[in-house]
Amino acid sequence: MQVIEGIVQLSDVEQFVERLDEVADDHDSTVQAFDARYVVDRTHLKRAVETARRERERGNEIARDPGVEILLYAAGRRQIQDALEMGVSEGKNRVVIVVVGGDEQAAVSALEEIVEPAKTLGTYDPEIVQSFFDVSEKEQAATDGTLAASVRERVGLLVVDR
Repeated sequence: MQVIEGIVQLSDVEQFVERLDEVADDHDSTVQAFDARYVVDRTHLKRAVETARRERERGNEIARDPGVEILLYAAGRRQIQDALEMGVSEGKNRVVIVVVGGDEQAAVSALEEIVEPAKTLGTYDPEIVQSFFDVSEKEQAATDGTLAASVRERVGLLVVDR
């Protein structure tokens, strides 16, 4: 798994997604972009990627597309429409893009041409994350007490919630 952090200015989200799909196809990779305000850390993404891969190997996939599968696990949601809130939108976006499989390094190089480099991992918005993942203070206290730990827990719970 490779991760690209940066900023993109989008006037057409569909065109951006098509470009990500082209890069994925050209390098036999899965590429998924996230709004960095929703991603708590690299481990959050790593767990989503690993869980999506494992469930697909078992024939238990939720989505047809592997990138959407990663998005669903990262969001802790079974409904694509709900998970898409974690995706990019028109305007200026602080993004985290995950590249998995195939020629990851070549895919990263291609994506670096369309992403302005900037540190975005670890710069999540706690209020947005708490609301999106529906994390209460009581729940945080039951884990190791961090919002990030509660979010990472959501990734695994989606498998149980079948």
